[in-house]
Amino acid sequence: MRILNRQYRGVDRTTDVLSFPQIEYSSQLSALSSQQFVLGDIIINLHQAKRQASEYGHTFNEELKKLLIHGLLHLIDYDHEKSRYRKNKMERKEKELLKAIR
Repeated sequence: MRILNRQYRGVDRTTDVLSFPQIEYSSQLSALSSQQFVLGDIIINLHQAKRQASEYGHTFNEELKKLLIHGLLHLIDYDHEKSRYRKNKMERKEKELLKAIR
C-alpha cells in the first residue's frame, strides 16, 4: 500500500484504502447514468484494517465496511482532503451509509 500510495498520490506512507476511479466523475457520470459501468477499483489494506479495528474498538468486519464505504465515496467524487466542508460532508455520508447497512 505504501508503494501504491507513493506511486499514485505522491504520499510516502501506508494507507488503509485507495480508490482508483475509472471515469472522471463530474464530466462523464451524467452521460452514463442509464447504463451499467464500473466506477473504479478500491484497494483495502487488510493489515491496516485489522490494526485499526483493534485501535477503534470494533470488529474487523466493521472496519472493512467502513473502509469500503470510504473508498466508494471517493469513487463518486467525495474528497475529505479538499476542505473542511467536504470532510464533514463525507463523514456524514459515511455514517449514514454505515447505519443503513447494519
